[in-house]
Amino acid sequence: MIHRECGVLKTTYEADMGLYPLPIAKWTVAALGVLFVVVIPLSLHEYYLSVANLVWIAVIGALGLNILVGYTGQVSIGHGAFMSVGAYTAANLANRLGSPWPVNLLAGGLMAALIGAIVGIPSLRIKGLYLAIATLAGQLIIEWTINHVTFISGGVQASIEVARPRLGPMVLSSQRDMYYFLLVFVVLGIAGTMNLMRTRVGRAFIAIRDHDIAAEIIGINIFRYKLLAFAISSFYAGVTGVLYTYFLGIANYEQFQIGVSIDYLAMIIIGGLGSVLGSIFGAIFVTLLPIVIRYAMEAFGGIFFAPQTVLNLIPNLRLMLFGALIIFFLIVEPEGLNRLWRNIRSYFRVWPFAY
Repeated sequence: MIHRECGVLKTTYEADMGLYPLPIAKWTVAALGVLFVVVIPLSLHEYYLSVANLVWIAVIGALGLNILVGYTGQVSIGHGAFMSVGAYTAANLANRLGSPWPVNLLAGGLMAALIGAIVGIPSLRIKGLYLAIATLAGQLIIEWTINHVTFISGGVQASIEVARPRLGPMVLSSQRDMYYFLLVFVVLGIAGTMNLMRTRVGRAFIAIRDHDIAAEIIGINIFRYKLLAFAISSFYAGVTGVLYTYFLGIANYEQFQIGVSIDYLAMIIIGGLGSVLGSIFGAIFVTLLPIVIRYAMEAFGGIFFAPQTVLNLIPNLRLMLFGALIIFFLIVEPEGLNRLWRNIRSYFRVWPFAY
């Protein structure tokens, strides 16, 4: 049967190291490809495509943060600041030099990686709560710098308008165009993260997370790999900031404040630390949650509350649910939505047997 391991023989190392060793996995990936490349963009309304675009952007950012927090065990509350570094780097290059979007995207990611590596220097001496406070300080310092240095932020309201990206003569102006544009980077981000964790670098990250002292004893350069984890995570964040800027058409520091860093931390906790699939689940969940709450309150909130009370309650209800869900998953299921999916998958792997 296509979903059983028995009878699936591997005769080469390449086959044994394949990302999708079973036929059902390959068919599932193919079906998802048809769904996301053909069905969704050609059938959904522009509004729902814009929501899907926000999910794609969030997936890239969550993958980057999970590399640092989930795979390497380094706590960070400064992810939003690294996104802003990438966003303002790309915005300044686009407006002052007129450089094309591929150059801006790469420059934004590299600049964020550089700043992230600098912020990660204290990780050699501190860890846990102290490292979280250090990254929080980095978030606040970067926020203040962008907001007050007019050379970076452009002066009043720290806003820089950015034109939509172009592919030759075509301007990516519609939500469908941006959907395909962002989908390419989502695929690259997922494939890059999955393969990174299978390399020597990825195994070093996991060893540091599990026991950094033991990792150092067996010859892993702790300082080097911690900085590398900060740099790679910040590169993902910088690319996320650039894509977000191109999607909205403007770079503004209010889009990357500490609340955004908390949102991304919630994504990987709810989705599952140390998991690519968990990053995707968390990004989808956290991005769609406010929209679902708004629709639910608009539909049923009038039964229990006055109309004005419903409008005031929606943003507060979002924060309360975020906090409750983070506590719930930390207590009940620390491995998040990814663990729930693994339990379901494990059940059907042996079905109809009970073992």
